[in-house]
Amino acid sequence: MAEAAANAENAATGHSGTPGDRMPTIRDVARLAGVATSTVSRALSKPERVNPRTRQRIEEVAAQLNYVPSSQARGLSSGRTNAVAVLVPDITNPFYFDIIRGTQHQLKAAGVTQLLVDTEESNEMELDALHKMRRSADGFILAASRLTDAQLAEVSGTQPLVTINRASASAPTVVIDTPSAIVQALEHLSSLGHHRVCYVSGPPTSWSNQARWKIFEEDSTRRGMETHRIGPYVPKTTSGAAAADAAVRTGATACIVFNDLLAIGMLQRLRERGMRVPEDMSIVGSDDIFGADFCNPPLTTIASPIEQAGRVAVSMLLSQLNPTPGRSSRKLAIMPTHLTIRASTGPAPA
Repeated sequence: MAEAAANAENAATGHSGTPGDRMPTIRDVARLAGVATSTVSRALSKPERVNPRTRQRIEEVAAQLNYVPSSQARGLSSGRTNAVAVLVPDITNPFYFDIIRGTQHQLKAAGVTQLLVDTEESNEMELDALHKMRRSADGFILAASRLTDAQLAEVSGTQPLVTINRASASAPTVVIDTPSAIVQALEHLSSLGHHRVCYVSGPPTSWSNQARWKIFEEDSTRRGMETHRIGPYVPKTTSGAAAADAAVRTGATACIVFNDLLAIGMLQRLRERGMRVPEDMSIVGSDDIFGADFCNPPLTTIASPIEQAGRVAVSMLLSQLNPTPGRSSRKLAIMPTHLTIRASTGPAPA
């Protein structure tokens, strides 16, 4: 079967001979990477089904050989741009670094160029970019889209796209399952004796923010906790001071915060006020960004395979652009999360 796949690949590209005098084939990549051609095919089309080390080796070999999969080579002669646009709300947020890295690596391995757009947390800018780039990109990946359901339904009906952390019935999506880790965080805080908890809210247009608050409210109420919500806040460290002051006024002894940047800003403000973390207040962030473990104190946070989410989103989009007869495109992928416990959470104050 692997040999047949290689022969079909060679026939599609119309090449034969050695890599030195022709375009490289899937067989060349497999030989140099020391794996079967079927493994190469899976690594480039369904990365989640291949061991990460093996996948990385295959991607490096593919890039070294400038390998272009046959489906992408055919696209070049069919009027396609061979480019995909990735839209993120804030390019300075470390959370999106990993998503961008994941999409970049997967697109590069597929021979597709990545176009990166910062929509600056703006619904209008995101919609404008989607309209203006229709001829520049074959498809779109929207990370944490701020579009309304109606807007998302409109654009998904006119162009191939995949969303990340923005569930919708109108578009395929990759969901980072942060809500389930919110339950883990509340269980952790409850075990430490916390009875008054506060959710520090992010942008009102964020789908994941609403999903987190919903599960926070339901689970904390079920546990008999006194529940508070403050915000919304811009998810940056500069918003942390206002969030910390508001959290203190609620009387809560523990906070679960929309993202790590906001949580880090809260840590700084609480320290300025002479409050000790976690002795006076426990803080839980979300995303486990680079630097979360360097804070003072190191931040307890919700961790998830962010880079992998970007890779999976690319695979789902490429399956729309290059459909396989008899096989339907994947509509939903859920990425698992877990609570990483560090020094910013501790027993509730007496």
